Amino acid sequence: MVEVLRRPLISIAAALLTAAAPVAQTFTSRIEAVRVDVLVTEKGAPVRGLEPADFEVLDNGVRQTVDLASFEQIPLNVVLALDMSASLQGLRLGHLQTAGRTVLDGLKPGDRAALVAFSHVVVVGNGLSEDVDRVRAALDQALGSGLTSLIDASHAGMMIGESDVGRSLLILFSDGIDTSSWLSAESVLDSARRGDVVVYPVEVGERRASFSRELSEATGGRLIAIESTKDLSATFTGILEEFRMRYLISYSPNGVSAGGWHRLDVRVRGRGITVKARPGYFAGPVTTLPSPRTPRH
Repeated sequence: MVEVLRRPLISIAAALLTAAAPVAQTFTSRIEAVRVDVLVTEKGAPVRGLEPADFEVLDNGVRQTVDLASFEQIPLNVVLALDMSASLQGLRLGHLQTAGRTVLDGLKPGDRAALVAFSHVVVVGNGLSEDVDRVRAALDQALGSGLTSLIDASHAGMMIGESDVGRSLLILFSDGIDTSSWLSAESVLDSARRGDVVVYPVEVGERRASFSRELSEATGGRLIAIESTKDLSATFTGILEEFRMRYLISYSPNGVSAGGWHRLDVRVRGRGITVKARPGYFAGPVTTLPSPRTPRH
């Protein structure tokens, strides 16, 4: 909405600084229940119909008993974090807005969506809401200008995804490397390892951000590199469809420590089966804040 996108920059900065403080979430702090989003494929196609007994989970090398393996029963929180820097104008901006609308059109009753539009500032165009029309209106009014705060926007998007119950997906689009973020890549990656949000970065062009690859690996997502924005709608739709086909497995940790970093190894028996999930999680309260860095100009 216009009034949201025109909020004073000082309030936007305050919101970002508030979001910068990692909050202990279900995945990280409640050791009695661990949830993991898992993508299971065979020859590139998602595998359906799996039961809890089909999964083997090792937590710090200790075999666990999977209690739940759900597929599509839990509503989605879909956050669109979209690069609106100066290089995204004209036709490319039109492609990006169309792709965002395609994702919103693909949501089901009960799903929530949010928009983060970023350049050298990070603007929350609309927080998580089932009112897709409001998110769509904010997307339609976004304009391209300024530099690129990719790292700051990633953190803001993840914090929004963690703000409500459900399964959270962050689609992070950018056409270049970070040039103006306040937060450091290391601190945001640390926050990503402490949260539940699965991040799918989409990058267009030849400039690749190593941060995006590390972020996708830390959250169990997938980095997608494209040559142009012409087919961006198909790319975004494919991400949403793939995320819906991921399993959400849960277990009560047994025989492992109650704090620190826990290495995860998730397996499904069968030849040609590929399993993708986050590599681990932090248990225990968060005691540090993300550290800032000097923005590049």
